[in-house]
Amino acid sequence: MLLLNYNSLLISMPGGTEWILIILAVLILFGGRKIPEFMRGLGRGIREFNDAKTNVKKEIEEGMSEKETTPATNNTTSKQQA
Repeated sequence: MLLLNYNSLLISMPGGTEWILIILAVLILFGGRKIPEFMRGLGRGIREFNDAKTNVKKEIEEGMSEKETTPATNNTTSKQQA
């Protein structure tokens, strides 16, 4: 019978030492001057995404409110003509 160790199959989040290594690798690869530019671009992208999400949500809510306030049309005229 094969017993699986599920702890070895799961991937965990990086700990303190791993984060330090990741930060050092980013600093070495991009340098100190590129990181602020990268973060500004990332912030702009997140802001644009949130603005677009808010606009879509607002349009959907406006469409729902218009649909609720618009009275339903009655098809009795088309039935009388047939």
